[in-house]
Amino acid sequence: MKKLIFTLIAFCYLSGANAQIKVSANKRYLVKQDGTPFFWLGDTAWELFHRLNREQASYYLKRRSEQGFTVVQAVALAEFDGLHVPNPYGDTPLLFDDPKQPNEAYFKHVDYIIDKAAEYNITIAFLPTWGDKIWKSSWGKGPEIFTPENARIYGQWLGNRYKSRKNIIWILGGDRTPQNDTHLAIWRAMAEGVIAGVGSKENTLMSFHPQPNEQGAAEYFNNDSWLDFNMFQNGHCRDTRVFDKIAASYNRTPIRPVIDGEPIYEDHPVCFNANDLGISNAYDVRKYAYLDLFSGAFGHTYGCHDIWQFYSPYREAVNNPKIFWQEAMELPGANQMKFVRKLMESRPILDRVPDQSLIVENDLGSAERIQGTRGNDYAFIYTASGKPFTVNLGKISGTKLNSSWYNPRNGELKKADQVSNKGQKKFTPPSCGYGQDWVLILDDASKNYPIP
Repeated sequence: MKKLIFTLIAFCYLSGANAQIKVSANKRYLVKQDGTPFFWLGDTAWELFHRLNREQASYYLKRRSEQGFTVVQAVALAEFDGLHVPNPYGDTPLLFDDPKQPNEAYFKHVDYIIDKAAEYNITIAFLPTWGDKIWKSSWGKGPEIFTPENARIYGQWLGNRYKSRKNIIWILGGDRTPQNDTHLAIWRAMAEGVIAGVGSKENTLMSFHPQPNEQGAAEYFNNDSWLDFNMFQNGHCRDTRVFDKIAASYNRTPIRPVIDGEPIYEDHPVCFNANDLGISNAYDVRKYAYLDLFSGAFGHTYGCHDIWQFYSPYREAVNNPKIFWQEAMELPGANQMKFVRKLMESRPILDRVPDQSLIVENDLGSAERIQGTRGNDYAFIYTASGKPFTVNLGKISGTKLNSSWYNPRNGELKKADQVSNKGQKKFTPPSCGYGQDWVLILDDASKNYPIP
């Protein structure tokens, strides 16, 4: 009897509403089926299905859940010779490199990881393939195996297989820029196949992971109905004006949610040039989380150079990772991401808009950037280096505003003065300098919002 009850519970869990996550009514955010906001705090675990065994995958997912992550981005046909190098159980994903012949044994392992992620309340941003299987370019092992015909068949097979999982968001692309009409046709056919396999577009939330560019996925697919939200990859350099791209996407039509799906990773050679530029740190990844979100992104993806490839002493390494993935799980930037989520979820999310008119000093570069966002009755203003700034008041409700300083490094709050909600006022953070970023919180005093 107990076994039967457990089986029924598991069945109900897996075969509930197909699209647990959907685009909000205002087309700016993602929400759950009941309309409550879904905050995307992602991690790039590209090689998760390919390189980790079940015990390792369970450890990774459990720890990321404990750290506040809600999304993990992973690839079925992986980058590191994913067609020919088997997973830990000796299985490769396709028979004879044929997308029309998926290997059941390999995908049973994928099933396990997706279901384990659901146990830890993690949604898988699922990439059917890395882009080198469509266009190998100057890097990647390929081989190029897809045509529009077999891409549709493969997509439909995946869509049908995972249509009952509630914790999947579909991401096409995989670090490649479409070079010609054939590439575009392949991606579109794969999208059509996934939708056909799932059974409806309504139950298929989907985007595209491009290489760094100016417009993200919308550069290629802006008028495609399957593209539900615009995703960027903004690369691995410091102090780029990523916020301009996010803001431009926020303001384009048709209106779609926007996210930075691959910003600078923690512990990564900056611009792939560690000798001259060093290795990225917690401040680098933290700064772009706040700048992305405050310029209009609906969520944010963190990444770590040692983790996306699951670096270990027994694996091929790319661009000289420094520590094994288990140790990298506890890097400071990863553990500081929960403070981003904590802040964003502490106030109403769905009415939040980017608003640089809050700030007099509103066009500084990345190193000293001051970025503002607000809801109807609250405002957050991020100062990347603790630089003082002047606020144009009267942008939110309330005659009196409670002010406080939120520390992105440890999530602590320092209460400040109550101010009148009119005119201009200069605010000076508790500290300034490199790595001394702060968020000013302004609340309509009548709302009595809690401490984040």
